[in-house]
Amino acid sequence: MNKITVIGGGNLGSAIVGGLLKSGKFDAENITITKRNPETLHELKLAGVKVLVDNNKAVENADIIILAVKPYQIQEILTGTTFYDDQIVISAITGVWLKDLHQWINSKVFLFRAMPNTAIAIQQSMTCISSNGAGAEQIAIVKELFDHLGEVAFIEEKLMNAATVLGACGTAFALRYIRASIQGGIQIGFSAEQASFIVAQTVKGASELLLINHTHPEQEIDKVTTPMGCTIAGLNALEHKGFSSSLITGLVASYEKIG
Repeated sequence: MNKITVIGGGNLGSAIVGGLLKSGKFDAENITITKRNPETLHELKLAGVKVLVDNNKAVENADIIILAVKPYQIQEILTGTTFYDDQIVISAITGVWLKDLHQWINSKVFLFRAMPNTAIAIQQSMTCISSNGAGAEQIAIVKELFDHLGEVAFIEEKLMNAATVLGACGTAFALRYIRASIQGGIQIGFSAEQASFIVAQTVKGASELLLINHTHPEQEIDKVTTPMGCTIAGLNALEHKGFSSSLITGLVASYEKIG
């Protein structure tokens, strides 16, 4: 079984390791994670994951290394870490291009970029992946790894910033919609617990309709909008307040921030 090292034990790195463990496909003893303050990873350590401070020691025997640190940290970390030929290195770092990673790593590794989201912790991530110079064998290994953690899409690297906004920032946008719906649900009579459950399941069901039926959102919307009904009244009120345009504006603002 491949030995996996995650460099960076923050929210994303910890979520990746948590997802690997919960998938049941990876043994804790084959997973290593690094962090400057390892005491915050106490639960992972109790689960059998190796928790280290030294990145060089962490990558010594690794087959796959996942980089999950802040963009401003990556150059220093890579230039200070010894990698080995034929290791697979996967960057989950926003805005850092493969050409830059190649410059900072002095070994002949197989480089990938991957943009998962925090739902990776429950094997429900949407992970977009791009590579440069990797062979079919390495691509298959990376795909299999992330297949255990959700859905995978291979894209051109030029779309990776857009994938970050749509798939990673998009989690926050979706949750903000859910929060607003819960608040509205409370105002019209539900308890917070009831509203939270109803809204979350409704959003989950709406997503599954698109994923399973392969339909356009408007097709599913048409099924619940009857003439002079309450649904179309609500939709029109949302659009009068700029619902769609506000969301698009937010997506573009996030994209421009990365660029």
